[in-house]
Amino acid sequence: MTTIKCISPIDGSVYAEREALPLAAAKATVAKARLAQKAWKKRPLEERIAQVRAGVAELGKMNDEIVLELAHMMGRPVRYGGEFGGVEERTSGMAAIANEALAPIIVEDSGDFERRIVREPHGVVLVIAPWNYPYLTAINTVAPGLIAGNAVVLKHASQTLLAGERMVEAFVRAGIPADLFQNIFLDHATTSALIADNQFDFVNFTGSVGGGQEMERAAAGTFTGVGTELGGKDPGYVMEDADLDAAVATLIDAAMFNSGQCCCGIERIYVIDSLYDAFVEKAVKIVEGYKLGNPLDPETTIGPMANIRFAEEVRAQTREALADGAVAMIDPAKFPEDDGGTYLMPQILTNVSNDMRVMRDESFGPVVGIMKVSSDEEAIALMNDSEFGLTCSLWTNDAERAATIGAELETGTVFMNRADYLDPGLCWTGCKNTGRGGALSVIGFQNLTRPKSYHLKKL
Repeated sequence: MTTIKCISPIDGSVYAEREALPLAAAKATVAKARLAQKAWKKRPLEERIAQVRAGVAELGKMNDEIVLELAHMMGRPVRYGGEFGGVEERTSGMAAIANEALAPIIVEDSGDFERRIVREPHGVVLVIAPWNYPYLTAINTVAPGLIAGNAVVLKHASQTLLAGERMVEAFVRAGIPADLFQNIFLDHATTSALIADNQFDFVNFTGSVGGGQEMERAAAGTFTGVGTELGGKDPGYVMEDADLDAAVATLIDAAMFNSGQCCCGIERIYVIDSLYDAFVEKAVKIVEGYKLGNPLDPETTIGPMANIRFAEEVRAQTREALADGAVAMIDPAKFPEDDGGTYLMPQILTNVSNDMRVMRDESFGPVVGIMKVSSDEEAIALMNDSEFGLTCSLWTNDAERAATIGAELETGTVFMNRADYLDPGLCWTGCKNTGRGGALSVIGFQNLTRPKSYHLKKL
């Protein structure tokens, strides 16, 4: 039997551990979900919506405990209050559009024929959620998946071992059938075996590129749909007509919040030459004001990274960049709490180039490179010079210019004058090695259902 452990980044202690299910027991869990789904999909849509919203409300009642658990499990400071606001916003947004998104397409309704296309739930959906935003990432599929009539089996990363238990506990307490929405602890081999055995009708995975590739390999030949959100190296571009103070504040926050461990965090910034020096000066001042420390301390603004190996990767990228001529703008003396382990100081690098790993590989930590550019064309080329494509953040007062630039960018979402946000009304998607598929919006419902056609001839 495999024991899955959550090692707290606060002090390296074992915060929680659970036994992984063996394959036979996992299959039994899926079988129960499949049986429960047959009854669930027959319930009226409005009833399903109400049950899901009630589940989210129950989750909100647990928020005080969840905030502390998140600090212990992955290091996010308690001052930021958890993820419930976003969970509620996304659930409400998807609930509001469910009737329209799931409505039949009527092709003909005459005395001779009734022809329509309906949305049919897939059946059992497996959600594999990451540790960096365990509730927000999961709800993107859990809420619309259940609303659309699916059963959901939830598997969280070991770093946030308790999040799935909390979600299921809340939803079941609110009246969701226990077998319909289940949390499950699995090792990697058992997860792949279940997918390869066609146990699931759809798989949604958020995580690494390697993990996404493993999902697709496991599903090969089963015709199981796989949606993935994988790596990112999201750029920001500041143009000469930008609101400089707003651009600095938003982009630096997007680079450093959650210790840089955000799916759509900003990892590289390109600034027009006329604003470059002022941007860097303001950015340095913001970062120097951060307080690195124990996430349980309300004064802490940047906590430890979730795992020491994540911190080691960021340190390695930074060392390599400095060896290749990059300049560190933040003095380590300002962050004596950096212990060489999970507690990692934030850093801004200048004199960088896209040849450096810190500007190419996903960092997923509190480091950002800032580079001077002289034109939109140069900025577009640099932003597209990446294997990833999740979001970009454009800073200008000219919406037409932003749209023109956006049309040239290889990305899933184009932001103007904001960053690091999921709009429930828009499709959350990516391209290149960021993966494929889409969550939220009408398209999110489409991906969690299949079309079914009715051709009814009247005699």
